[in-house]
Amino acid sequence: MKSIIKSLQYSTELPYGSHWSLTMRRHTFMKLNVTNPANVGMLFYNPDNLFERYNAPDTLKCQHTFKLTKGHCLYSDMGRIFASVVADSFGWHDTVCGNSHAHHVSERWGARDYQHHLNDWNQNGYDAFCVELEKYGLKAADMAANINWFSQVTTDQYGALSLQKPPSTSAEVILRFEMDTLVILHTCPHPLNTESEYPKGQVKIELGKAYPATEDDFCRTSCEQNQRGFENNALYYLGL
Repeated sequence: MKSIIKSLQYSTELPYGSHWSLTMRRHTFMKLNVTNPANVGMLFYNPDNLFERYNAPDTLKCQHTFKLTKGHCLYSDMGRIFASVVADSFGWHDTVCGNSHAHHVSERWGARDYQHHLNDWNQNGYDAFCVELEKYGLKAADMAANINWFSQVTTDQYGALSLQKPPSTSAEVILRFEMDTLVILHTCPHPLNTESEYPKGQVKIELGKAYPATEDDFCRTSCEQNQRGFENNALYYLGL
């Protein structure tokens, strides 16, 4: 990873059922590491134009994939690239199933709120996103289809979706940001999670500076659309 990570600047750990947000600058990286089965929901926005946000359909169709993994780029609805997946030991991440809601969580694991259970409550992804979005003047209507890192969703012959049980070993993903990006995330359960107990995996986050993508970068060259996406980014920053 020496060719991608320039320097580590900050690290933190998020417990289960948490939410967090921050603005990542162009040419920085975010490393996510889980040691227990966990789900990390994530959304992207342009901090200078909050109407520009992560677009799951364009991300999947332009790269001809149903899953996210190393080599994929994460697109905005303006055809620009928020971030590239430069490392991935998990191999299959969901971006079609959305969030868990309060009724999902209460039906499966019981209703536990912060007022009565403090940090041992059962938060859901939708409400967690809403809390973070509110900090930036955004509402539920501004919530796009999100990424679910460390969640593998497959289909059967009839098209039914199911969440595969993840391995108990640790896993990591590294994102290199190709433009300034407001990152909204939570550590709440995937909506298809059917475990008998509320998932309590923790997530370590490391942040720092990254080397810019080179002309032969594997994320840039993995498909023609990604090359156009990087060109769109270059034009955007030329305009600034």
